Amino acid sequence: MKIPPTHPRYKSLLRRELLAEGVKKGLVHITGLIAHGRGEAFDYLIGEKTIPAAEDAEKVAVAYLLLARNPVISVNGNTAVLAGKEIIKLSKEVKAKIEVNVFHRTRERLEKLVKYMTELGAEKVYGLEEDAKIPGLNQPRAICSKEGIFSADVVLVPLEDGDRCEALVKMGKVVIAIDLNPLSRTARTATVTIV
Repeated sequence: MKIPPTHPRYKSLLRRELLAEGVKKGLVHITGLIAHGRGEAFDYLIGEKTIPAAEDAEKVAVAYLLLARNPVISVNGNTAVLAGKEIIKLSKEVKAKIEVNVFHRTRERLEKLVKYMTELGAEKVYGLEEDAKIPGLNQPRAICSKEGIFSADVVLVPLEDGDRCEALVKMGKVVIAIDLNPLSRTARTATVTIV
């Protein structure tokens, strides 16, 4: 679909098309479209702009990442498709590892996401090792890399699920959330939340 740049929702519609393509390629789970739409509703209410509180939270988040011993950026399908290049650039700037971690987990999907991030320029992407589990979490996102999320002191979790965010905080980790929904459990549980 050709979206005219003059459309008032041009950027939003481009993101939707990227996600739809991500579903077709097996990178984004179909429920990722629902999660994105739910977040967009809050974006409309906020006025579709970065608010001053978010800019302040970004600065705090960067400070945590720069001071971390083992920072990790967690990537799911939506994040990879919408901001894969930016995630890689950020990981290089703050010397953070990247780990693919998804709720709707299959080996095939993990491999596709790792390959996708590598093709975008990531040097190393964790997530295929599956050699550790987040304690107290009884869902697929508990499975993680021992060298990545499990041993991280700071974890950046864009587009997160609340259960894992809570479990990571209970492990003593600094959790930085990027969430369009300021009322989500993730936004309310994280150490730093960027809305």
